[in-house]
Amino acid sequence: MKVLLINGSQREHGCTDAALNIIAAELKAQGVDSQIYWIGRGAVHSCMGCGYCRNAGKCVYNDDIVNQLGELCREADGFVFGSPVHYASPAGALIAVLDRLFYSHGRYLKYKPAASIVSARRAGTTASYDVLNKYIGISSMLQVPSTYWNGVHGSSAEDVLKDEEGVTVMRAVASNMAWLLKLLDSAKGTELEKPVAIKKAMTNFIR
Repeated sequence: MKVLLINGSQREHGCTDAALNIIAAELKAQGVDSQIYWIGRGAVHSCMGCGYCRNAGKCVYNDDIVNQLGELCREADGFVFGSPVHYASPAGALIAVLDRLFYSHGRYLKYKPAASIVSARRAGTTASYDVLNKYIGISSMLQVPSTYWNGVHGSSAEDVLKDEEGVTVMRAVASNMAWLLKLLDSAKGTELEKPVAIKKAMTNFIR
């Protein structure tokens, strides 16, 4: 079992990374492997809704990280999406990545456990947390619970480690993730492995 932890911060070893490392350490303690994937500082295309990925199974843009990240999702059993708070919202680069990742590689995300976590100096955590959770909810993923809304506070990685409540929330995310993964693993090969699929009806507001 392996969890892919996505660091959506422009700072590779900042507050978001510190929170993800707390999760990684607890996962390891409970026998679950993990990998932290930093999205980097390179330019990222935003989705243009071209529909190319519907048939191709990958994004039409092949000069940034999205298709590479999508292939990592194929092998992952669970996910944590991490972001700093920018103007009470997740980082713009991460949003651009997730818009395209969920659209083009959503088949590798479906029915897998996922959590979102955010880091802020002071405010905007719950608004950012809500935005990230919408990706999880629309994709038939299993949202991993915790003991509070998944945020840490601080202006540096060192500050995050001093946020005692935030640290325990991150550890709870990891513990519940490990528990869900083990439950799902025990259901493999049985009728409980996946839910009964309900075909989505596509409508709009004028018909």
